[in-house]
Amino acid sequence: MKKLFSILAMAGLFVLSTNTVSAKANAIVSSLSSTVATATVMLQDEAAVEAEKGFTQVLKEQFIQGGAGFMGIVLLCLILGLAVAIERIIYLNMASTNTTKLKQKVEDALASGGIEAAKEVCRNTKGPVASIYYQGLDRAGESIESAEKAVVAYGGVQMGQLEKNVSWLSLFIAVAPMLGFMGTVIGMIQAFQKISAVGNLSASLIAGDIQVALLTTVFGLITAIILQIFYNYIIAKIDSIVNDMEDSSIVLIDMLVDHKK
Repeated sequence: MKKLFSILAMAGLFVLSTNTVSAKANAIVSSLSSTVATATVMLQDEAAVEAEKGFTQVLKEQFIQGGAGFMGIVLLCLILGLAVAIERIIYLNMASTNTTKLKQKVEDALASGGIEAAKEVCRNTKGPVASIYYQGLDRAGESIESAEKAVVAYGGVQMGQLEKNVSWLSLFIAVAPMLGFMGTVIGMIQAFQKISAVGNLSASLIAGDIQVALLTTVFGLITAIILQIFYNYIIAKIDSIVNDMEDSSIVLIDMLVDHKK
């Protein structure tokens, strides 16, 4: 009987100890779960804050971190380059002419009212093609050769007007990445000077200088890429207008020859 009581007592103690361990394990698991949930919420909050910043805010912060020296010069190159590009785009769009319609109007005016009527059509039309037509018609009374020379000479003048200030845009495209690379070199020099002064290699010691160096390069390249896109568009537009000028000049001489007959 005593053995039976002893066995029952031991069994009771084992059950109690098992329940205690199980309760502690459950408490630990619950604590870990709450910790993981808290960390997850914190990470989600940080991600939301980064998302709320947006690309413009991040770009602004990186620009400020790059320093006011070289970053200011690179920004000035971007502003001046964009100003030149916008001015050229507006000018070239205003200089574009429907050459097919203009040719037909000049041809009809020559047939109905002669040289003066055709010149009036050109006076009322904007663009370099109309100006070339006017110069050729103005010399048509002398000879076809004189008209052809006037068209060629004035075509060169108009081409110079179309290409005005484009060289400045190419200059800014070349200067911006050069300034960025110069900022990189200066930043690396400063980083190595700190290393030589302290005597040990510490990432925290040179991280700021290296960051400035890399940011100047990045923004210099971004400026060059943006301006290069505008430059290529402007060159393509100029080539298109010049081709129209050359074709229209040939057509004008043919019209004057037919009119003289």
